Amino acid sequence: MTVRQRTIRTNGVDLVVTEAGDPSNPCVLLCHGFPESAHSWRHQMEPLAAAGYHVLAPDQRGYGFSSAPRDVEAYGIRELTADLNGLLDATGHDTATFVGHDWGALVVWESGRLHPERVNAVCAVSVPFTPWPMKPTDLFKMMFTDRFFYMLYFQEVGPAERELEADVRHTMRTILWGGSGAQYRPGPTDVNELPPMAGTGFLDMFKDIPDGLPFWLTQDDLDYYEKQFTNSGFFGPVSWYRNLDANFEVLKDLSPERISMPTFFIGGEQDGVIASRLDTIDAINGMTPNYKGKVLIPKAGHWTQQEYPAEFNEALLGFLRTL
Repeated sequence: MTVRQRTIRTNGVDLVVTEAGDPSNPCVLLCHGFPESAHSWRHQMEPLAAAGYHVLAPDQRGYGFSSAPRDVEAYGIRELTADLNGLLDATGHDTATFVGHDWGALVVWESGRLHPERVNAVCAVSVPFTPWPMKPTDLFKMMFTDRFFYMLYFQEVGPAERELEADVRHTMRTILWGGSGAQYRPGPTDVNELPPMAGTGFLDMFKDIPDGLPFWLTQDDLDYYEKQFTNSGFFGPVSWYRNLDANFEVLKDLSPERISMPTFFIGGEQDGVIASRLDTIDAINGMTPNYKGKVLIPKAGHWTQQEYPAEFNEALLGFLRTL
């Protein structure tokens, strides 16, 4: 089963797309998170193709060698979902099953809400459905006051780019180690235990990073991520976060019931994004009317499909077989 790569022009940008499988087969569209790329789906391409799917995994706008517009507004939810629709148009698919990890999960949830006619089913990884009750940055300021929270740190153009681009290899090794299940540590239970916003950077969140690499990451993988982010920089990836408030305005009047297609969730029990709220996942995802349940992988951290690909693939293929 050959995995191939090409560049597809869509929605005014060029996206580098990794694909596998027969283009006449049903489509599964894989959407990566931050800071990743289509390479994060390297263990899923051939198994999905072998199971009878045409698999598309784009390096989304701002990432790798895909187009990276230089204005913040270019990374809003309308553009991100339109890019995916354009990939379906370019490959001859009316619809696809949308699978998204981390930020990609938010994009596939909202693809279901904004463009339900293009989405057969949604499988979200790591990030449950997120119906913001108010503007996200206002909510974060209420919750964290003067304490450090990375999504607020990311709002200003400049500081995050300078920090993350200073040593791309160090940045990627730190984040990939720091979010892995082997490094999971329960966070502070009191917001006042967090460091102050002033003078704190994103990489300061990750403590006691071991030497070497986690078991699931090779030197070749790290080399490839380093090459991609050295090319793209971090303005585009971080600007996805700078559109949280604008996305809220786009979505606030659209009911979750528009996400009427089957939905499913896969997560890691040692993923810091969800580890403290595993008991709430069904309730929040159940706001979508056709929620089919979840699989939690015991030792997996945030990089779910990279850390435990066999368990992840079993869960995803199990869901796909129900469709």
